[in-house]
Amino acid sequence: MKVALVYASTTGNTEAMAKAICEALKASGADVLCSTAADADKAAVTACDVILLGSPAMGAEELEESVESFYTGIEGSLGGKKVGIFGSYDWGDGQWLRDWKDRLSGAGAVVASEPLMVHLEPGDAEIEQCKAWAASAIK
Repeated sequence: MKVALVYASTTGNTEAMAKAICEALKASGADVLCSTAADADKAAVTACDVILLGSPAMGAEELEESVESFYTGIEGSLGGKKVGIFGSYDWGDGQWLRDWKDRLSGAGAVVASEPLMVHLEPGDAEIEQCKAWAASAIK
């Protein structure tokens, strides 16, 4: 199974989540393409069996700019694709992930797993949660 994991991180929190997810995916035997949103190849990502996208909450609970740009560029290619989303936040209640999940559904994507949200820096328990989420997202 080929899995793309694309993310952005401003403080390192979402990056820590992405690294834990990537490690779990590789340990499961998946062929993983891991990249930041700024460097991701849209064609390579949309060719994968599963796409996992991560963004911290920014401003008034919005996607990070490079993730928004990347996502907008692939949104029309997500029909029938299995897609999971994750991210970290400092304030708010997760509205940015709920809005993103609605956008995925509107694009015809199959939501791989419930969105994964971590408050601030992920500790050991949250890292384990990221690994478990990775396993459920590729089932």
